[in-house]
Amino acid sequence: MSEQGGPMVEARELTKRVTSPEGELTILDGVTLAIGAGEAVAVIGASGSGKSTLLGLLAGLDTPSHGEVRLAGQLLGALDEDGRARLRGERVGFVFQSFQLLPSLTALENVMLPLELAGGGGARAAALEMLGRVGLGGRLHHYPNQLSGGEQQRVAIARAFVVGPAILFADEPTGNLDTHTGERIAELLFDLNRERGTTLVLVTHDLHLAQRCTRSVELEAGRLL
Repeated sequence: MSEQGGPMVEARELTKRVTSPEGELTILDGVTLAIGAGEAVAVIGASGSGKSTLLGLLAGLDTPSHGEVRLAGQLLGALDEDGRARLRGERVGFVFQSFQLLPSLTALENVMLPLELAGGGGARAAALEMLGRVGLGGRLHHYPNQLSGGEQQRVAIARAFVVGPAILFADEPTGNLDTHTGERIAELLFDLNRERGTTLVLVTHDLHLAQRCTRSVELEAGRLL
């Protein structure tokens, strides 16, 4: 739950404009949205509709041109970059289509890393437990290039969940995987969402995946339908 007992993440009149050679482009246009604690919400829409931009703004990875985001009870615009990074480290998990594992670290070391950066104890034990939970207890000392795509995504999910995030942002988490592997990864995300009460915000092109969420929100040309 967010500290104030309100939505886990809330956006008001969120707008993002960028300058391009063709002039100013509006990527998001006045998006207002609230997501409650423990919800699983799919963000759907065509390529270029603003889905990943919205995810980045909600997570505090980017700043809006206009509007505001409140994440886990905190107004992101009132925090400096260090403050936003600290909030992400304590409250937020990420899973990306491209896995984003560090190639020089083993599966175990990749999952331990966010706990070590946070400075808490027990990183190894927590990482071992989480990798066992995602079915990789036998692949602890393998490097990313020694793992299949599905195994790499499971390491990424373990890394995201090991910090006990209040909210998990997933950007096309099954996009680089075959159908069967993608279904297993989706199952894992929803299992952990239920077990841990983690809010899940999922950008996806996969309507089957979106239907498994609590609800879907659809973007078209930067506006919520």
